[in-house]
Amino acid sequence: MLVRLLYASRAVDTSSAAVEDILAQSRQHNAACGITGVLCYGGGVFLQAIEGGRSAVSELYGHIQRDPRHKDVELLHFDEIDERRFSGWTMGQVNLGKINQSILLKYSEKPELDPYAVSGRVSLALLQDLMATAAVIGRG
Repeated sequence: MLVRLLYASRAVDTSSAAVEDILAQSRQHNAACGITGVLCYGGGVFLQAIEGGRSAVSELYGHIQRDPRHKDVELLHFDEIDERRFSGWTMGQVNLGKINQSILLKYSEKPELDPYAVSGRVSLALLQDLMATAAVIGRG
């Protein structure tokens, strides 16, 4: 049973080293658990989609909720899926500081990442658009 979970959180430490540490740990852990996904980061906000087996995704989300590097963790969307959309990434990365702001403006009132202000479906559409425009980096 494959599932996709989408959540938002705020970084406690917004330094690039802290974000890189989260990504490195995700890539190392997720591959062993069969989890794929993408992490979007900008303005101190994380938007992350994780896909995999229901138990593995549930366990990872529970860990994220308890992780002291995250605050304001909020579930945006959860769905049983037939296939993965982010299968090419153990944890792909999108640095919103380096993308065309019109992509963000397409999905929100202002050209900034604020998944707390839009629906989970809109946030998922944003991630898919970023993937389609090759804004996702850090394969495998």
